[in-house]
Amino acid sequence: MRLPFFRILIIIGFFFVLSLEVTGQGIVGSRHDFTSSGWNWNFMHKGTGEICILCHTPHNANQTVPDSPLWNHEVTSATFTLYSSPTFNAAPVIGQPQGVSKLCLSCHDGTVALDSWGNEAGSVFVSGHSWIQGTNLTNDHPISFAYDSSLAATDGELYNPDNTPSGLGNTISQDLLSNGRVECTSCHDVHNKMGNSTIPNATNHHMLWKKNTGSALCLTCHNK
Repeated sequence: MRLPFFRILIIIGFFFVLSLEVTGQGIVGSRHDFTSSGWNWNFMHKGTGEICILCHTPHNANQTVPDSPLWNHEVTSATFTLYSSPTFNAAPVIGQPQGVSKLCLSCHDGTVALDSWGNEAGSVFVSGHSWIQGTNLTNDHPISFAYDSSLAATDGELYNPDNTPSGLGNTISQDLLSNGRVECTSCHDVHNKMGNSTIPNATNHHMLWKKNTGSALCLTCHNK
């Protein structure tokens, strides 16, 4: 017996929606979706109810920071103390976080009000939480440094990013670097494209590109 065409569409649509709920892919429902956050931070949206508006805007965007796509949030002006080590064979290009990392720190350094967006001053500062990094980044993975075949050869324990698969479809350079640099987004999937942060009880609850079980994410770049 043939099903009416519209019933077939309903069935297909049902399974499509169900698949979205299972994978959780996308910003909706992720830890960067403050409209549904357990913190109940709907006030951050200033009545708009929009998810993206805290960071991005189609009009009057801040274009002063490189790699800032239609940026709408106040940008940090803090001076950071970065990671250093005798075994660290690279150095930040300009000595401070830049590009996408600077955008991440504009919420995560704790010096900028969370609701400072749309050219309006915010008033809500949060401290004492694990996701507030502060300005001392000496105990965090280094960021804003060039990662290329030359660094890999000098270090001796890094894969060549230009020809090593990332496990995400392309090479490390293509999938995990920003303008050839390691940035916050090299590890963190800020838009939840992989859909891991919304899976109940997932080990990948820090919005990582991969679950780090067995140090899988670390071993993407580090040849140990």
